[in-house]
Amino acid sequence: MDLHRLAEERSIAYHRLIAERLRDRPEVLEMARRRVEGWMSAAERAPFYARNWAEKLAGDVDSIAAFLVERSDLATELRQSTPFAGAITPQERWEIWRRVRDELESSAPPR
Repeated sequence: MDLHRLAEERSIAYHRLIAERLRDRPEVLEMARRRVEGWMSAAERAPFYARNWAEKLAGDVDSIAAFLVERSDLATELRQSTPFAGAITPQERWEIWRRVRDELESSAPPR
């Protein structure tokens, strides 16, 4: 199994669940915005990921949700430093972990 692909698919699955919650749970987005504000103020020059997350999180809920699951290079890179840590429960995270692994294993060509 391609472990890099597994990690990316898990990251997209995590963020897909978060994207689904943004409209019904505005506190999830507010938490992420506060976290990014902290990143921006913690350094003399805000890191690349902080500046880019600040820009993305300034948008409307629909554009943020779309970006969270986008398969662009920028989205892939920013998901590695997500401000949405803690937005899903450990149980949800483990369910995603297992489900994505099982899906990739079942779709892999036979050896």
